[in-house]
Amino acid sequence: MRGSTKWVRPESALCGLLLLLAAGGVAALEYKIGVIDPERVVEQSPQYEAARKALQDEVADRERALREQQAKLDELKKNLDRDGPLMSEEEIARLQNDIRTRDRKVKYAKAEFQEDFALRQNELRTKLVQQVREVVQELAKEQKMDLIVSEGVVYFSERIDISAQVIERLQSKFKHK
Repeated sequence: MRGSTKWVRPESALCGLLLLLAAGGVAALEYKIGVIDPERVVEQSPQYEAARKALQDEVADRERALREQQAKLDELKKNLDRDGPLMSEEEIARLQNDIRTRDRKVKYAKAEFQEDFALRQNELRTKLVQQVREVVQELAKEQKMDLIVSEGVVYFSERIDISAQVIERLQSKFKHK
């Protein structure tokens, strides 16, 4: 299955590798294995930083609008508390109605914002994961690696850590974009 682009759960791959090593004895030394630290790769990739900045820019205006709506609502509540005793029953009822309506709108807008933010964050994360996956596959093919594992690894030596190479490749692809 060499050259396949199918991803396998690290635990399954590790179990398979251990079986191969146990069955193959000396022949197992011919396998080339690599490990990546997914957190390090993501945190040090320029794609991650660009995605984080883009998301911040996308949501800045909506966050500002929500803060303004909340401030206006808070101001109306203060006005009711402060001026309520001086207002007529009709004015109080109208202001309370306005406060309830605005409160519902603000709560709905906040919930919608949170949902949109989570969806967009997920989209960006999925895109980054795909980019990392492609780079890892390229490196594996170029270096004729048989197995690359990432998560669930208890220990690995620097000798088989290809995280720096993945990060370099991501940086190169980002510059040439």
